Amino acid sequence: MNSRALMVDDHLLFAEAVRPHLEAAGVEVVAVVATQNDAVAAVRQYRPTLALVDLRLAGESGLAVGARILEAAPQTRVVALTAMEEPGSVREALRLGFQGYLTKDISIREFVDAVRTALDGQVVVSRRSAPAVVGERSSPLEQAGRLAEHLTSREREVLSLIAEGAGSREISSRLHIAPNTVRTHVQSILTKLQVHSRLEAAAFAVRHGVVEVEQTR
Repeated sequence: MNSRALMVDDHLLFAEAVRPHLEAAGVEVVAVVATQNDAVAAVRQYRPTLALVDLRLAGESGLAVGARILEAAPQTRVVALTAMEEPGSVREALRLGFQGYLTKDISIREFVDAVRTALDGQVVVSRRSAPAVVGERSSPLEQAGRLAEHLTSREREVLSLIAEGAGSREISSRLHIAPNTVRTHVQSILTKLQVHSRLEAAAFAVRHGVVEVEQTR
């Protein structure tokens, strides 16, 4: 098993149904828990690569649980799971730094593929939830704003340095974060802004006023 997953879901039937498919794909399910306290404890104990969090936990907000997991273990990729699509929740999950948002009505194959994609550092969103992220009829400026609003504060810091022309080593030094963490942030930025290179990300950021770049002349 190359990756470890934590499932936060009070519907054990769903968790047990997908568990063998994840493990067949090389993702070990280290625990299935149903509360925020148990989730945080499991994250600290197992250090999972991925946390799959149901948004409708009994008496608790899955968004809040995911946020606590990210606070306790920033390197863990958190993906929201839900039976009911809620556009506002999609945007909020990505704003909080979730790696994705999946509805439980997708096929097992799509689910496993999405998990693999999230583990590769890319943001995943169910097909029918995608319009909530960008907006089907938005102007280019509105689309840019909606894409940019999903960046975390740390990703904005990294993007600002990219726009200044800083390389990975300089970003690592200036933000006091590990080089691997820089790479993770860069990949997430490219995915969220729907661009393919650092140069495109820098151009996007400057063109749409996502970050401010100090003028050297």
